[in-house]
Amino acid sequence: MVWQGEVLSVHFAEDGGAHMLSPDAIEAIAGQGVRGDRYCLGRESGHFSQSKGARRQITLFENEVLETILRDHSLKLAPEECRMNIVTRGVPLTHLVGQRFQAGGAVLRGLKLNEPCARLNEVTGRRLIKALIHRCGLFAEILADGEIRRGDRITSLDA
Repeated sequence: MVWQGEVLSVHFAEDGGAHMLSPDAIEAIAGQGVRGDRYCLGRESGHFSQSKGARRQITLFENEVLETILRDHSLKLAPEECRMNIVTRGVPLTHLVGQRFQAGGAVLRGLKLNEPCARLNEVTGRRLIKALIHRCGLFAEILADGEIRRGDRITSLDA
């Protein structure tokens, strides 16, 4: 499958439950996470802070899902409300499990598809779980450091 996607926005939060910041760029640090993010800093309290390893280094979410849940469920969710680090366009996240890909200057590997949890409902104040089942993004591992900016290309390295 040949595709080329784009980074629409990047986000991180310094503490669990804190508002997601949306800078022009984030720094992906291999084996650690997004510089300044709650998981990289070890500040997240709750379920995911108990899970060690690569799972929470960096997360991605498809903008197309935001458009679909607005159309099909009348739920408007801003990109930063997804609580994910990268919002993409044109990237088939479900096909990237186990695959290496480049996002801007960083090299990532898809680990596992995310499923929505009650925490998302709590933080956003909306009932989103049903609308996001089987399409709530991708957990990825950072294999090589790099900056990821809005407008950067995302391409497969395992074609």
